[in-house]
Amino acid sequence: MQKRQVQEFMTAFGGLVDHCFVSCVDDFTSKALSTRETGCINRCVLKWMATQQRVSDRFQEHNQNLAQQQANQASR
Repeated sequence: MQKRQVQEFMTAFGGLVDHCFVSCVDDFTSKALSTRETGCINRCVLKWMATQQRVSDRFQEHNQNLAQQQANQASR
């Protein structure tokens, strides 16, 4: 179970890195990120984290509703 969770996390993290890099980094004339690129990456990561939290919250609510429905059906 833990191995699968680590793999899922690494897949999600890799997707985040790829998405934010492609979306934000476009100047390869310097080794350092520009102020614009840094700001873009920060916003991208924060937005991704907020989205993941929202999806997790909704998934948890859905599971609670399903468990309640199953409990109600079992008690009939």
